[in-house]
Amino acid sequence: MSVEVVFWGVVLARFGLPLLIPRFPLPAILGCLVLDAADQSIFQAFGHDPPFYQSYDKAMDVFYLSIAYLAGLRNWTNRAAGEVNRFLFFYRQAGVVLFELTGLRWVLLVFPNTFEYYFIAYEAIRTRWNAVRYSLKFWVLLAAGIWIVIKLPQEYWVHVAQLDFTETVADVPWFGPVVLAGLLGLAAVLYFVVRPRLRPADWSLRLRADPLPAGIDEAHERAAYQAAHRKVLDSAAVEKIFLIGLISVIFGQLLPGVEASELEVFTGIAIFVVINSAIGLWSARRGYGWDSALVSFGVVFATNVGLVFLADVVLRRRREDLSLDDTLFFVFLVSILTMLYDRYRPIHDYRMAEEAKVMADGGK
Repeated sequence: MSVEVVFWGVVLARFGLPLLIPRFPLPAILGCLVLDAADQSIFQAFGHDPPFYQSYDKAMDVFYLSIAYLAGLRNWTNRAAGEVNRFLFFYRQAGVVLFELTGLRWVLLVFPNTFEYYFIAYEAIRTRWNAVRYSLKFWVLLAAGIWIVIKLPQEYWVHVAQLDFTETVADVPWFGPVVLAGLLGLAAVLYFVVRPRLRPADWSLRLRADPLPAGIDEAHERAAYQAAHRKVLDSAAVEKIFLIGLISVIFGQLLPGVEASELEVFTGIAIFVVINSAIGLWSARRGYGWDSALVSFGVVFATNVGLVFLADVVLRRRREDLSLDDTLFFVFLVSILTMLYDRYRPIHDYRMAEEAKVMADGGK
């Protein structure tokens, strides 16, 4: 097998596997986690060290975590869990932007990636239990436990101490046995202490995401909901601007060919998001919509490519701050996140509105 086939196979897997997270949340994000840890070992096994891959590796991490956040909008039924999820995601993204701008490694200790393990924990619970049963206090304590017990030590180890697990195991004879003993002890606590205290499971193992609400599971229903409840500039548009804008700033810092400033990247993305929102709202009010995510992405991508070249023609300038490859990459990024956000945010809002109606009726 050639090195090029292995390299592009890994890259395509890094971008393709996250797209399964909305339908198969737990196995897909665990697969992303494993692939993220194994990709460098795969390259080394074939004697390959791709230039700039460290930057692309970090960018692809941001990409799959963004898809996970959007999957939460699509699937999660507990309002409190979703609000904690939103805070953890944007808190981490703000920290990554600050780190990329300053280069201060301790920033990542202050802004740990609690979001990823919190998402995994929610989805692990949902496989057997109804997440609606749990209160805000439960989700906050769960996030705090992950933050303090798991992520702070991990962030310190990786980003502050800059230690490598494999090298430490090889250099420190007692380290490996201690880690193994700790893992066995944790497994024993979970099995003998936590497991007997768990409430009976609500259903058999569910790895696939739950069905969408019947009133919003088709494209024309999402379009009607958007037409009735959306404005070009509303809270959803602002969230989408920060979601895609922060991620684009991170990508702009990581990708070697991007010369635009952080403000230019964020402003340009914000303009694109607003234009996309206006086009999407116009389409929704005319009943346009596609059940196929692939078709929806194709329409959004083609529209954004057209907007990029139209902007260059109107401004009468050549694009010198971004290469063609980087430009198309950003268009791809904006298009896929815009498409998924516009598909999944109405589902989230519909669920929350239905929950509010139930609460107003006294929980009946």
